[in-house]
Amino acid sequence: MSKIEEAQAAYQNFTNEFQSLILSTISEENQPNASYAPFVMDEAKNVYIFVSGLATHTRNLYANSQACILFIDDESKTEQIFARRRLTFDCSASLIERETSEWNQIADRFEDRFGEMIQVFRGLTDFRIFKLTPSEGRFVAGFGGIYEITADDLNSLKHLQS
Repeated sequence: MSKIEEAQAAYQNFTNEFQSLILSTISEENQPNASYAPFVMDEAKNVYIFVSGLATHTRNLYANSQACILFIDDESKTEQIFARRRLTFDCSASLIERETSEWNQIADRFEDRFGEMIQVFRGLTDFRIFKLTPSEGRFVAGFGGIYEITADDLNSLKHLQS
């Protein structure tokens, strides 16, 4: 198997290793904020987060719909700290209207994945579901293994070389 084929295989299953993502947002005053959120992902690689309206990142997503998400190997699974496998997506966030069929379908997926706690969130009116639609990304499979992901094909990697 070639290096790109190995990276492609690793990329296809990488997000399955995680229950949460690191979320980077920007406030109305252009202040960055890093946080995290549990997520579900659909077949088109759209990512959904179920978040409280009281959270800083939720307020930021209302003010600025641009966000970046990060999935990164746990340090304990990494042989070389400078070469942790990671995936980033630049995204555009949109609110899923509450109690629509789409909202209920996504909430059901959260409940299937995370259990009874989601029933509580469904009853709390300050909780929202945002859809994060990737526009581009980057997968790092280690030293020299940096791959670009474009919006026209979020399933394929293109090797970046210096």
